[in-house]
Amino acid sequence: MQLFLDTTDTAVLKDLAATGLVDGVTTNPTLIAKSGRNMLEVIAEICAIVEGPVSAEVASMETSGMLAEGRKLAAIAPNIVVKVPLTRDGLVAVREFYAEGIQTNVTLCFSAAQALLAAKAGASYISPFIGRLDDHGAVGMDLITEIRAIYDNYEGFDTEILAASIRTPGHVAQAAMAGCDCATIPPDVFNALFKHPLTERGLSQFMADWKGTGQSIL
Repeated sequence: MQLFLDTTDTAVLKDLAATGLVDGVTTNPTLIAKSGRNMLEVIAEICAIVEGPVSAEVASMETSGMLAEGRKLAAIAPNIVVKVPLTRDGLVAVREFYAEGIQTNVTLCFSAAQALLAAKAGASYISPFIGRLDDHGAVGMDLITEIRAIYDNYEGFDTEILAASIRTPGHVAQAAMAGCDCATIPPDVFNALFKHPLTERGLSQFMADWKGTGQSIL
């Protein structure tokens, strides 16, 4: 499963990309607003840091505006994926982007029926929001399972499932077990993937025992 970072913080991105474990980046209007920077500049900088897909979201709510904005975003770098909301206008735009060879990420998916339409429209990625469903009393991971079952039923569907609204390392593991192609995660959750209290406890014991030998490898 590919791991994307959900961030516009280029300093954090550079640090985590150095691990070799970051496959791409997703952004959204909220993250752009928090950055306080010009959208086009920060997206271009992100594309220079990572070679994988970088999702940049349109702001228009109408098909014509989405197409104009999406084409401008796609011109920034070859690894741009135009992020489009899961609305009727959004999916009409996705259909046109598909015809033009522009990759798309359909965001704010909350039902399997929506995911079906996105795949029929030719979306490159579908982003089901796990955490937000959990917040409203549903089981977000059930949606991932449903979408995986639908997509696997039809050989013509090439849309990749990109688990979004990830809140915990457990979400990441569950998404992988459910067959997600990708997951986009905040930097703090990415860092938490490395950690387990038993790993830290075991390492402390190993280091204490090694120190007691008085040896040196070098």
